[in-house]
Amino acid sequence: MNKNWMLVYIGAFFEVLWVIGMKHAENFWGWIGTAISIWLSFYFMIKAGRKLPVGTVYSVFVGLGTAGTVLCDILFFGETFHLGKITLILTLLAGVIGLKLVTKEEVKEEG
Repeated sequence: MNKNWMLVYIGAFFEVLWVIGMKHAENFWGWIGTAISIWLSFYFMIKAGRKLPVGTVYSVFVGLGTAGTVLCDILFFGETFHLGKITLILTLLAGVIGLKLVTKEEVKEEG
């Protein structure tokens, strides 16, 4: 796995945190953590988009963020488990993984 894809994964992790924060932040520090997570998620996504195709980066970023958020809702916040929901999340992840596998890193000159 290369550095640029790792940036996408890190960005998606912070996306899950800020989406959860938007629902559960109740005090100053919760909102500060949410704001920092928003900034970090987009920073990592934009950084990866400089070397990888931006459409693929965005699709993978949002797909992983969506899957992570749904799984966290089920595991940590008591959301009901539905086999259909899990099947659809797995289908989404299959598409995300497929996009990653068929996308080559673009070599762009910095400057």
